[in-house]
Amino acid sequence: MAEVVKTSEIRFKIGLDDKNVPLDIKWMATDSKNNELRDCKSIMVSIWDAVQNETLKIDLWTTAMTTDEMHSHFFQTMLSMSESYAKATGNPYAIEEVKKFAQQLAKKTADWEDVKK
Repeated sequence: MAEVVKTSEIRFKIGLDDKNVPLDIKWMATDSKNNELRDCKSIMVSIWDAVQNETLKIDLWTTAMTTDEMHSHFFQTMLSMSESYAKATGNPYAIEEVKKFAQQLAKKTADWEDVKK
């Protein structure tokens, strides 16, 4: 196993209301050029717990996040995950199949949003 030669941290600061609903999310990474907290509206973090053999996740979004922003964030995350999965496993179908699914779901989502209006 390789030797750890450096460490880095990613930090989230969540501002909550009296019902623990996120109103403000800030983040920073110690490796970034701007070593300061930056605003964001949503985070989706998944962590593999090797002891429990399961995925743990944190999904938070602020009350200021619009539905359109959530749609974009979700679809971009899904596509990014398929790229990471394909890179890690070599699965030649992952990106293409997830992209097809995302396009179909995006179309259905747009149609659903139109009906709601």
